[in-house]
Amino acid sequence: MSPEEHYQRLQNMYGAAPVNAFYQPLLRVSEGAAEIEIRVDEKFFHAAGAVHGSVYFKLLDDAAFFAANSLEPEVFVLTTAFTTYLTRPVSSGKLKAVGKVVNRNRSQFIAEAVLYGDDGKEVGRGNGVFVRSKISLADALGYAD
Repeated sequence: MSPEEHYQRLQNMYGAAPVNAFYQPLLRVSEGAAEIEIRVDEKFFHAAGAVHGSVYFKLLDDAAFFAANSLEPEVFVLTTAFTTYLTRPVSSGKLKAVGKVVNRNRSQFIAEAVLYGDDGKEVGRGNGVFVRSKISLADALGYAD
């Protein structure tokens, strides 16, 4: 399978995940990198009228995860640790998370992600450690469809 086919299958897998029916994200995967966009919706807000930190985490973790899995064509990678920094509140527009692998070895990937608001300003960032699982990508929902 070509790298481009693997990236497309990862995008299909992401779209097939039931949780993403709620967020309606758009994912683009390339070698060692991933970008995710969502439109901000009031259903993502906490009581003070801005996007809840869990949405920041999801976008940052997903972007870093898919950047890592872009480099692993056989098995699903797993997040083992992820640190999130929320730097600015958001209450409208779009959010875009940009993830990239910054280090890898035989047992793990280290990836970073930055979250941007509609104005292009950083609103959050995170970094994580990802490891190869024993779960075949061929068995993941949406990957081989």
